[in-house]
Amino acid sequence: MTTAAAPAAKAAKRRTPRGDAPQKWGNPGTYFIALILVAVCISPVLYIILGGFRTNSQITTSPAGLPSPWVISNYVNVLTSSTFWQEFGNSAIVGILTTIGTVILGVMVSFVLARYDFKFKGAIYSLFAAGLMFPMVIAITPLYIVIKDLGLVDNLFGVIIPQIAFSLPTTIIILVPFLKAIPNEIEEAASIDGASRLGFFFRMVVPLSLPGVVTVGILAFVGAWNNYILPLYILNSSATFTLPLGVQAFSSQYSADTAKILAFTSLSMLPALIFFSLFERRIVGGLTGAVKG
Repeated sequence: MTTAAAPAAKAAKRRTPRGDAPQKWGNPGTYFIALILVAVCISPVLYIILGGFRTNSQITTSPAGLPSPWVISNYVNVLTSSTFWQEFGNSAIVGILTTIGTVILGVMVSFVLARYDFKFKGAIYSLFAAGLMFPMVIAITPLYIVIKDLGLVDNLFGVIIPQIAFSLPTTIIILVPFLKAIPNEIEEAASIDGASRLGFFFRMVVPLSLPGVVTVGILAFVGAWNNYILPLYILNSSATFTLPLGVQAFSSQYSADTAKILAFTSLSMLPALIFFSLFERRIVGGLTGAVKG
């Protein structure tokens, strides 16, 4: 027994998982380059945020210094301004409605392209893929003419509808692999249980593709919140300005007050920054799932 058990014990020892062993650090040069890239990305954001806690004299005397003393009046003045909250509300409306429209239309189109075979299916998918290479800036002039003919100039829907259209290519490219990965057996079982196609779509497809849906929703919201070119062309009155346009108008009005401009800018970009940071893992997970699919 002892002789027979010895080889088995050695084999079991060789198969012992090494999860408890400490992981080795990678190349230090890789971490150094990564830290440099992180610093390059974060430094401008920190400069803007910290600049709002300084006075103009501090910025002039020591542009790269820390606030000394810390001044909160710049942020208080912005937060108590009705103009900021009006522009914040406009940006929230544009971002939320763009996200809802992008997700609903994107899921429906992706479901058809992923689960059904029909004529010109490949051409339609290629057309959406080509949309990734067609930025909004190129089409801004004809787009403005169309929006003007529709009577949506200086209207938030004149910004929302085109943003939904230009967000659909990215949405479809991400969601189609998710929906293709759903096994056909699930659809057949749902059909046997009496579920209609719409029932299968709402009860099975949407929950199973939730990581991709969350990813495209976050990307659509952040893109809509930060969009500047389209609102610049479409929105004319200050009552309809979104925050990117509000920053420009505020910078022109208070061009001599650099500290207050930095405070307004940091508060304008903070919601999208926080939103993106909170859901960063979901974005990475959704994109990873799309690549695997």
